[in-house]
Amino acid sequence: MAGAVRELARRTRFPVAFGGLFEDGVVSVTSIVGNRTHRLDGLRVRPERGLGGRAMIELRPRMTNDYRTSQQITHDYDMFVLGEGLRTLLAIPVVVDGRPRGVLYGGAWARSQIGGVTTAPAVGVAQSLANELRIRDEVERRLRAATPEQSLPTAQREELRESFAELRSIAATVTDETLRERLAGLERRLLGLAGEPTPPPGPVSTVRLSRRETDVLSCAAMGSTNAEIAAQLGLREGTVKAYLGSAMSKLDASTRHAAVARARRAGLLP
Repeated sequence: MAGAVRELARRTRFPVAFGGLFEDGVVSVTSIVGNRTHRLDGLRVRPERGLGGRAMIELRPRMTNDYRTSQQITHDYDMFVLGEGLRTLLAIPVVVDGRPRGVLYGGAWARSQIGGVTTAPAVGVAQSLANELRIRDEVERRLRAATPEQSLPTAQREELRESFAELRSIAATVTDETLRERLAGLERRLLGLAGEPTPPPGPVSTVRLSRRETDVLSCAAMGSTNAEIAAQLGLREGTVKAYLGSAMSKLDASTRHAAVARARRAGLLP
């Protein structure tokens, strides 16, 4: 993206160029050249919003030579664009296999007429970037196909499961929401390290356990009794039984061992 933005500035008459890739439902601008201020920093563009969002939805370049007064776009990002003082703006989507993968922008502080002489090289830069992304996608696909995931050795897998259960026990005692979110991020990383295959489609793959059900089940996975789980999590033994029963019901399992196995296949436990 950084190379494409520099090339866009070099091949067109736009004094300002910037852009970003589309990830997690938003384009985060990561590369900027020619800017006079830092007002474009942190710009995140969603589909349908602003000039770039419209370009993503329509899969074609969009432009305005008077951004402030344009009635063809939403003005969600005025604080960024007008903060930099841009008046003319061109947005070009980076399209790979019919899907938007990013947006490149060219901007100018003065009003100017944008014609084919300017837009043609800009579109060429976007197409070159799209080709690079397409090649990268194919390389990654082939690498995944040629290198199947290897399961962790038994000892490491058990250590991973013990760490997960211990982390759940710690999280059960935390009331600070920010800290709990950080702990949840660590749990997701541990689940990723487990290297479990993607669960097949079906009832199990749609199961959603509550936080407490996951706490209880993760301790049960380590062989803890209901009394031991209650002590670890600061719950009553009857409450542990209730959470374990509801988890077994959701997983359509008749025993705790079967519930643990199904939770692991669904990617809910390592």
